[in-house]
Amino acid sequence: MKKAIPLMIQGTHSDAGKSALVTALCRIFAQDGYKTAPFKSQNMALNSYITVDGKEIGRAQGVQAEAAGIIATTDMNPILIKPSGEYQSQIVVHGKPYKNMKAGEYRQDFFQQGLNLIRESYNHLSVAYERIVIEGAGSPAEINLNDRELVNMRVAQIADAPVILVGDIEKGGVFASLVGTLQLLEPEDRKRVIGVIINKFRGDVTLLEPGLTWFEDYTGVPVLGVVPYINNLLIEAEDSVVLSHYTSKKNTTKDIDIAVIRLPMISNFTDIDPFFEEQDCHVRFVKMAEELGEPDLLIIPGSKNTIEDMEFLHESGLANRILHLSEKETMIIGICGGYQMLGNSIWDEYGVESSKQKMTGLGLIPMKTTMSQTKTTVQSEGIAIFGEYEIPVTGYEIHMGEAHLEKEFMHFIQLSDRVEGTMTSNRMIIGTYFHGIFHNDYLREVILNELRHRKGLSPIHNRSSFANKKEEGFDLLAKVVRENIELDRINEIMINFQEGQTFNKE
Repeated sequence: MKKAIPLMIQGTHSDAGKSALVTALCRIFAQDGYKTAPFKSQNMALNSYITVDGKEIGRAQGVQAEAAGIIATTDMNPILIKPSGEYQSQIVVHGKPYKNMKAGEYRQDFFQQGLNLIRESYNHLSVAYERIVIEGAGSPAEINLNDRELVNMRVAQIADAPVILVGDIEKGGVFASLVGTLQLLEPEDRKRVIGVIINKFRGDVTLLEPGLTWFEDYTGVPVLGVVPYINNLLIEAEDSVVLSHYTSKKNTTKDIDIAVIRLPMISNFTDIDPFFEEQDCHVRFVKMAEELGEPDLLIIPGSKNTIEDMEFLHESGLANRILHLSEKETMIIGICGGYQMLGNSIWDEYGVESSKQKMTGLGLIPMKTTMSQTKTTVQSEGIAIFGEYEIPVTGYEIHMGEAHLEKEFMHFIQLSDRVEGTMTSNRMIIGTYFHGIFHNDYLREVILNELRHRKGLSPIHNRSSFANKKEEGFDLLAKVVRENIELDRINEIMINFQEGQTFNKE
């Protein structure tokens, strides 16, 4: 049986641009007529994606599947690690929680099981697709971890994949990081590296050419592309490291000021992405009380550890500032963990997320949340009720808590079999388990126009479709990458690599 031709993208460090390049290649290969799938054996991320069958995988692999025009499955990310604090993480296997483990326990006890899962998942994809674009994690030169790593060269060996090494020139020292990474690879692993791509370049590429020539002469490894920095690229992030790029300061040139609490264990912050595309909105992330000010909209996002993030709100003084805003009738929306924080109390009797059994919430909704040992992961759709508007919405739910209203209260979303979320009568306090709620264009428009009305501004109708902008983002990314890498050479090398050829001078 003919198997897929693989290509693996590894990086010199985290945030080198591996996920974006895999996304681009998935789109490019799909555009060129190949049935293509992404693969990441093990992903550590708090931004996750729910498959159509209600399973949880890394958000990057879900996005990469969308770029390839296919339906995401758990074979594309069989192991998801979700840090939950206290030096441990929730291990998600094929989309379902397996157990909470500390790093040492995971490396010691889970290694062989994980290796078997990875091999099995990759083999499933290999017979179902023509191309597989594999993403590594961190760096393959983590010599303290390589004896039991499950995500870089060991996966390249399983797939018998050629590897392109990516370096981020924006951070500086790109040649040193590329050369150093190559030097630290085992000889057999280095032979897999068919070339490097320099990512996030700004300026005149001719000024870089002497360095490129030197690099190829020194290492014997070809430079297969220099990809420019793409401003305002609309590709969802999975790692909270990107939040460092966002300001906490208000932009007075924008009509609507949106503040998002940067929780220590923030998750699925891509819920906020559509607001970045609205011309009248400025989004800022705040983690200190003095940064909050008086926004037009405050969003408390999802959390992987709701109790400890609620404790952070109390200790930082943000809780008191949020209560002050509620008294001034500022619109406050809590999503998932943020929804739970809006209630009176959060209980974790079984230690599902935290060793602390109880935490007092903000008390803005008469609700008690209890953490259960069963995780809800589902794609959902319903009707959001917002004043006189009844708006069809879709989203996805990922939570281990159950909300119990302690007295009758308005619901936010009517599903086919139940009601979901809560809302005050003045529509200023809203809580929901629906991730992706702001990706619903009409609901987002209605909420923003409510805020504009409160400020005496005219409404803005027929706002752009965020889904269309995502597709445009995939096409832009693919176009820029296609124009700046040696795609024909990469295709040739991928095919020839399967015949046992290598391309280093050594």
